[in-house]
Amino acid sequence: MKVFPFKIPKSGEDPLIYQEDREIIFYDKLHQHEEIQISFIEKGEGAIFAGDTISHYNEGDILVIGSNLPHVFRSEVRENEASIMRTLFFTTHSFGKDFFALNTFKNIYPFLESSKNGFIIHNAPKKITKSFRKLQKADNYERFILFLEIMKWLSNNDKEYLSNHLYDKKITDNEGKRMQTVFEHVMTNFSKNINLDEIASIANMTKNAFCRYFKVRTNKSFFQFLIEVRIEHASKLLANNSELSVLEIAELCGFNNISNFNRKFKELKQTSPLQYRKLNL
Repeated sequence: MKVFPFKIPKSGEDPLIYQEDREIIFYDKLHQHEEIQISFIEKGEGAIFAGDTISHYNEGDILVIGSNLPHVFRSEVRENEASIMRTLFFTTHSFGKDFFALNTFKNIYPFLESSKNGFIIHNAPKKITKSFRKLQKADNYERFILFLEIMKWLSNNDKEYLSNHLYDKKITDNEGKRMQTVFEHVMTNFSKNINLDEIASIANMTKNAFCRYFKVRTNKSFFQFLIEVRIEHASKLLANNSELSVLEIAELCGFNNISNFNRKFKELKQTSPLQYRKLNL
């Protein structure tokens, strides 16, 4: 099974590609593509790994994924309920090599720069989500106008970056398979103890080789990544499960020491678990 690279399906020579996904889970293989991706989550929630970071997305969010930024979706499965995502794909040269260099489009330069790291905007207003819903029935001209309006809006709003590390090269097929295997194991087993021997064996590498490999490709250590996965899941439980205590959530997310959990949570979320719950319930 090939993971890298991923080719966006095209019809003819359309420079701007619209795609609508209605699936129980979104595409769940680690992949990258030349096209910049702008996606509106109309329905569903889950996590996205992008570059070196894991982030949670919800219904009403907009995701922007830069050219060749490795990413994978991890949808929360709801019984017999499909997730819906409306997406535009394009490259910086889709409309001509110098199109985005024109002074006319200087107000969307911030979007193009920000897209390199990828970003998410939570709870997009109805005005912009309405534009996404119009894309399906729009002709090519109308779709292009909507696209420019969406990009202008995205350029001028607060955003949360998806990756701290820039990716400017294509990743090999074997690298994609290996990283996919590691991510899948972490997402399935993060509540348990995962040691270096175990994860290195899964990657079919020695411990030292795996540590170097993972750090080069994600810009962080494996155990830092594991902590981020656990804290991201904990934040979701804190916001959606008021009946669970902080101690219970810490244990469900793989922490056997409440002090360590509180410390790591504050490092990553800049607030305590209890305060986070008060702000998000």
